[in-house]
Amino acid sequence: MTAVAMPSTAAPPAAKASDTNWVWSLGPFVVMCVGMFIALLDIQIVASSLQDIGGGLSAAQDQISWVQTAYLIAEIVMIPLSGWLTRVFSTRWLFTASSAGFTIASMLCGLAWNIESMIVFRALQGMLGASMIPIVFTSTFHYFQGPRRVYSAAVVGAIASVAPTLGPVIGGFITDTLDWRWLFYANVAPGIAISILVPLLVKIDEPDLSLLKGADYPGIILLAMTLGTLEYVLEEGSRWNWFDDATIRDCAMIAVIAGFLFVVRSLTFPRPVVDLRALGNRNFSLGCILSFITGIGIFSTIYLTPLFLGYVRGFSAWQTGMAVFSTGMASLVGVPVYVMLAKRFDTRWLMMIGLASFGLSMWSFSFITHEWGAAELFLPQILRGFPQVFAVAPSVNLGLGSLPPERLKYASGLFNMMRNLGGAVGIAVCGAVLNNRTNFHFHALASNLTPANGAMTRLVNEVAQRYAAIPGSQQAGYQAALKQLWALTYREASTMAYADAFLAIMVCFIFATMLVPFLRNVGPAKVPAQAAPLRLVFA
Repeated sequence: MTAVAMPSTAAPPAAKASDTNWVWSLGPFVVMCVGMFIALLDIQIVASSLQDIGGGLSAAQDQISWVQTAYLIAEIVMIPLSGWLTRVFSTRWLFTASSAGFTIASMLCGLAWNIESMIVFRALQGMLGASMIPIVFTSTFHYFQGPRRVYSAAVVGAIASVAPTLGPVIGGFITDTLDWRWLFYANVAPGIAISILVPLLVKIDEPDLSLLKGADYPGIILLAMTLGTLEYVLEEGSRWNWFDDATIRDCAMIAVIAGFLFVVRSLTFPRPVVDLRALGNRNFSLGCILSFITGIGIFSTIYLTPLFLGYVRGFSAWQTGMAVFSTGMASLVGVPVYVMLAKRFDTRWLMMIGLASFGLSMWSFSFITHEWGAAELFLPQILRGFPQVFAVAPSVNLGLGSLPPERLKYASGLFNMMRNLGGAVGIAVCGAVLNNRTNFHFHALASNLTPANGAMTRLVNEVAQRYAAIPGSQQAGYQAALKQLWALTYREASTMAYADAFLAIMVCFIFATMLVPFLRNVGPAKVPAQAAPLRLVFA
């Protein structure tokens, strides 16, 4: 499908009217961006506070991760349905309902009385707030035309990359300053404001309730079964030794069968809820792959870094937030730089630079030691944070911008789902890498801890000598020495496993960088100042 520029029949004064219209578009666009920011922020706002939440709800260690996972599963299931829901209820009322539901669910999360209620309310929060994300992506193509799409894409790309990054920082500050329950109460005021302003400001399309009749309800059920069971397998597989567990096997089988039936249904049903046919567009399909990989990078590193700082370094929520603060600041600095460069250079080159820089950052993370803190993490996080908008923003124009307007709503849900699905897959794989490689490195290190190892012998003797003055404590001294030796070995093995996980992410970004040249350039055409505006006709 090619886009042909055709001169409009409108008179030159229409250009001035267009210039005025986009100014009026800023209000609703900004309000919707705030909603998208909050929805993305809440994925990771609990990342540095999971121990506090678990302690407050008397949760077991293996239950705490579901505070994040429940949100992700519900969000991933709902995002691809947002295109169909927008057509049914309109952009205005779907966004309003999504914001209001998210606000109510946030209040319920703050009022949670045990871990089970928290998991249910977090799932509601993710499900009800999910539609805000793809709606903002498609709205940029309605509100902004021509070169101004570079700015709007940069803003949306920045939010998509910065919000999850700032989550642990803001969450750590709130938890240490107030209480972990305020992680959720803080959403109430902006949520109410958005729910009031969107009906007043947003006027893009009209609802079409007739679409509820004859909709692809079997496809919706198959999609929910596929994504829900897949996310469960990814999250719980490592904990239960993957396919050795009957539940994991059953869920994997359901995911595969339901996924196959969903693909067949979507390609044969005349009005599918997800436009899989859009994947026939090369730019869109490559954009989805790149969105998936950037999701792996953004969400996995946000998962790994606080985990390392909390369990290896023993940092508090606030210390963890401050240690990863440089990533968010670098991301914000990268936005105006990207906008400036995008006006002068092919955005495909900028995207290659962003993806390559992210991969370079993962390589620098692989030198991690147990002593790393904020100072040591500073440069790797700058390398990771600054180019995030370079990696995300171009995919909006190059991927979604290559589709005709009537397909954007359905395709945007799939596009955004790929980023969050990449995050879910990345977190699950990184968890498996940490588990398996920690055991591998521990056994490798332990095999060298023999009497022939002088450093080990000296450590055991020094600890044992501390107990020598106490009668009958020689055996206790050796036991204490062995416990300390085990702790040191496990710490080093765990640190080496983190390095392996970062290297695995690096490989993904090397692959992503090599894909970029296959994208076609579909940058917005510039409107001449003294001529009639151009309109795009898709043929």
